[in-house]
Amino acid sequence: MSRVPASAVAAVGLVGGYAVARWTKKRPLGGVVLAAAGGVAAREWREVGGGKVAAGLTAGYVAAFAGSHPLAKRIGAWPAVFSVAGGMAAASWAVTRAKG
Repeated sequence: MSRVPASAVAAVGLVGGYAVARWTKKRPLGGVVLAAAGGVAAREWREVGGGKVAAGLTAGYVAAFAGSHPLAKRIGAWPAVFSVAGGMAAASWAVTRAKG
């Protein structure tokens, strides 16, 4: 069985975490989705690229989440979430494509 690429998992984690938090009105529940997807992606990043790659991309994932908040004030919530999710997916793909 083939794996789901970590870039897709990370993007879905950011979008899904926001969607769950918004639609359930329970931010901690959205955080669970965000953290679970981040953990799955980090495990894949570690398997493909090693500890330094996993640490760097995990830091990028957290930065994307944090950066979506001020960005949302400028361009709106959904555009901000999709922007950071796309950026995170691109970064993950670029860093791991040669290693995988």
